[in-house]
Amino acid sequence: MASPFLFYSEMVVEEKGKNIKLVLEYDGNAYHGWQRQKGEISIQGILEDKIGVITGKRAKLIASGRTDSGVHALHQVCNFLTKTNIDPGSLKKGLNALTPPDILIKEAKYVPLSFHARYSAKSKTYEYRILNRREPNVFLRHYTWHVPQKLHMAKMRECLSALQGRHDFSSFRSTGSGISNPVRTMILAECHLSRNGIIRIVFEADGFLRHMVRNIVGTIVQVGSGKIEVEKFLEILQARDRQKAGPKAPAQGLFLSMVRY
Repeated sequence: MASPFLFYSEMVVEEKGKNIKLVLEYDGNAYHGWQRQKGEISIQGILEDKIGVITGKRAKLIASGRTDSGVHALHQVCNFLTKTNIDPGSLKKGLNALTPPDILIKEAKYVPLSFHARYSAKSKTYEYRILNRREPNVFLRHYTWHVPQKLHMAKMRECLSALQGRHDFSSFRSTGSGISNPVRTMILAECHLSRNGIIRIVFEADGFLRHMVRNIVGTIVQVGSGKIEVEKFLEILQARDRQKAGPKAPAQGLFLSMVRY
């Protein structure tokens, strides 16, 4: 006799369709962020339209998070429900043929109906890249923030170390966020300097507030350039006041680099 649970599961799949997970990377320069917006070109809008071409019905994509205009992704995750029987491998091939070359589908596969790209995520990792040398680089201008004055790495690392753990990050949250709870757990916050003068600042947390990474980076650069001291940065964190922190770092240096489930 067939399992009643199996019979119920088949009914749910038939009613709701199948759940497909996509892993993608994109260059955010040409787009008004992830989220579909009227009159603007977005990553979500492009993908939903192309999925509609392939399946005959426009999908509603759910992303792990909404990247802003000009922000890039090395590992964005999204999912959608479909009642078509399209093979995920064929979907991946079709999307890569239809989407612009600055969007790449790296993976497509069926996942349980319970999977939700945003709410199932355990942590997300962002990387911010700074070109720290006197001369700019014309080929990196869309992928780094050029800071010509030499930055003090030891002081920046001290600030980043203080961010690890569970904190109220109100001082680094921009207005316009619909999230009421500003408390997040910062799993990792560190920076690395490469030989070509690029500083990579890496953050992993269980969640991020609106512009949180860019606001932190903007403030840490003030520490690294000697405009404020480490002690002041610690006071800013405790103040829970966005007006106390430094300016927001530009979008082009930011990459969503990993989402863990």
